Amino acid sequence: MKFSISRDSLVKSLNLVAGVVERRQTLPILANVLLVLEEDRLSLTGTDLEVELVGRVQLATAGDSGEITVPARKLLDICKSLPEGSDIDITAKESKVTVKSGRSRFTLSTLPAREFPNVEDSIGTHQLTLKQGQLRRLIDRTGFAMAQQDVRYYLNGMLWEIDGKQQLRVVATDGHRLAMCTLPEKVKVNGEGGAQVILPRKGVLELARLLMDDEEEIAIVIGSNHIRAATENFTFTSKLVDGKFPDYQRVLPRSPDKILMGSRQELRQAFTRTAILSNEKYRGVRLKLTQDTLDIVANNPEQEEAEETVSVEFSGEPLEIGFNVSYLLDVLGVLSGEQVKLSLADPNSSALLEESEAGDSLYVVMPMRL
Repeated sequence: MKFSISRDSLVKSLNLVAGVVERRQTLPILANVLLVLEEDRLSLTGTDLEVELVGRVQLATAGDSGEITVPARKLLDICKSLPEGSDIDITAKESKVTVKSGRSRFTLSTLPAREFPNVEDSIGTHQLTLKQGQLRRLIDRTGFAMAQQDVRYYLNGMLWEIDGKQQLRVVATDGHRLAMCTLPEKVKVNGEGGAQVILPRKGVLELARLLMDDEEEIAIVIGSNHIRAATENFTFTSKLVDGKFPDYQRVLPRSPDKILMGSRQELRQAFTRTAILSNEKYRGVRLKLTQDTLDIVANNPEQEEAEETVSVEFSGEPLEIGFNVSYLLDVLGVLSGEQVKLSLADPNSSALLEESEAGDSLYVVMPMRL
């Protein structure tokens, strides 16, 4: 196997693939990236057995075809350290790979390509195509609410749902808050009926990293065990979480009768300031609602107190309710628009946050006892 490639295109592709490769591996081969050359098309594959990513590079001239696996981090570090705009010659012989550029020369040990694990190809039940920007918006608006290492493993990921009306919706929750975003446009779906799958947290984060070109389309295939997303430059495959996602419709507050409308920026700044003196562990703040006024109060065990008053649109019975301020700030950070709408029922019921104009996102935050 032998070929020449520009440093910049190799670094770009390696950067994508190396993100999937774990630093601490149980299997040595998983620390490697698989290089497969077919004339002038080079593909690079990295996997951690949960997520697989294949990057593709078109070479200027055809090389000697072949396949080999090389330590991913070392190869990436070598390529990054070479001067920009330089060319790299890569030659594989027996169990070594030589990387040459200008006066630099590196020899890396390899492992046989046949040992490299292959994520099984399962038949997809649903296929759809959408723009990368649309998919990124769905992930950006909900990803923060995924659980991190919850024993309820099905919460450590994101629900993707295609309903009967051909709408794509994603939902994430950690049990304390819930984020939901629905693509306003219908997507063209090939497949019978709806689908509900849970993409694991690592898969969500890796996929979000790949979505760089908002206008370029991405093709998604959903199967029973895997999800695959492909563009011209890469193919991303992830195992799905085997579990049942909670019925999120039951979590949505049914009839909140106390509606607060306020400036998103003003509320965000007020919450940020009061959070400074909230309890570092529980991050609780108290919201006191009266006619067109919101008082935000935070205390901590050192007997310190912060208080902010914000003018809002609110008419109704006075209400006092506690929340984890981090959860409110996360939502205000992803919402857009001038105004935010907060719907409440009573001190023990969840709050519903959304953009005041008809937005595509809904957020539910559980109250705290303070």
